[in-house]
Amino acid sequence: MNAFPEEIKIGNKTIGLNHPTYIIAEIGANFDGSIEKAKRLVDAAKECGADCAKFQTFTAEKIVSDAGFKKMTLHGVHGSWGRSVYDVFKDVEFPHEWHKEISDYCKKVGIDFSTSPYDKEAVDLCCELDVPFIKLGSGDITWLSMLEYIAKKGKPMMLATGDATISEIDEAVRTILATGNNQLVLMQCVTNYPSKLESANIRVIESYQKMYNILTGYSDHAPGSVVALGAVALGARVIEKHFTLNKKDKGPDHPHSMEPDEFKFMVKSIRELEKSLGTSFKQVVEEESETVFVQRRGLCAKNEIAEGAIIRPEDIDVLRPALGIPPKFEKTIAGKTSSRKILKGEPISWEDIK
Repeated sequence: MNAFPEEIKIGNKTIGLNHPTYIIAEIGANFDGSIEKAKRLVDAAKECGADCAKFQTFTAEKIVSDAGFKKMTLHGVHGSWGRSVYDVFKDVEFPHEWHKEISDYCKKVGIDFSTSPYDKEAVDLCCELDVPFIKLGSGDITWLSMLEYIAKKGKPMMLATGDATISEIDEAVRTILATGNNQLVLMQCVTNYPSKLESANIRVIESYQKMYNILTGYSDHAPGSVVALGAVALGARVIEKHFTLNKKDKGPDHPHSMEPDEFKFMVKSIRELEKSLGTSFKQVVEEESETVFVQRRGLCAKNEIAEGAIIRPEDIDVLRPALGIPPKFEKTIAGKTSSRKILKGEPISWEDIK
């Protein structure tokens, strides 16, 4: 018996192989300290076709050690801010008191609301607001007591796996499963902002599918739509992309986020891809009902064949359309007798020979 379900209910949507990809607009810190801007981002996410507008819930004191970061020389995106990591995180906190208002606003707009919690009080707030799922960022994959705390809430979970080894991922998955909560989507991720296309390793989601027979997704930080589309083609059922109104706005997440036009194009492309993926059952589809004759060949009379004549190999041609006997029977009918006069170029049918 499989440990993980084939489908997971998220609000009024279902995640599964026979359902549309669930698309998350990761707003993160891009509301820039303004609840009104947060609402504009929700509106834009809905307009772009996202299924969910997602935020992040943390307080700087509970997510970073100011003293710890001051001991590091940072060369990545954190080192590009020109300010302490603590100060940047402090500026982009999503106030707890705003959560219900934004959650209610999402309900009004008709889009799911969720947020990634980074401390246990934030997890409790998620449950109070009855978010349809809880997404865990890659950075907390080794915080097993936190994974256990969230899993015990019984809500569907999405776990990003950036920066993680297979053994760490396996330990996290087993920790969640041990609570009795098997509603998990395992998401490939590269934790860099932006991440490189050559690091995307989309095929990792196939490994997750084989290892756990589990629903998969991709939390994508790479430029453009290609990684998201590749992931969907390989079976990812959840796509998450950072979302902003303007990449040039000040703030840590804006530069690697998608603007509305890009996000809308990605959603449209995913929906088109879903249609084109279709079924694994090979069949002649309706639109091929004519071309199956037009493009294929059948046996025709190369010369006029008199009634009662022996059909010689040199009397047979193989031409389109496929109205005559299939070409594989060319040797079978050679030497047979014609039951009627067959004009040059006419298809030869089984009724024409005896």
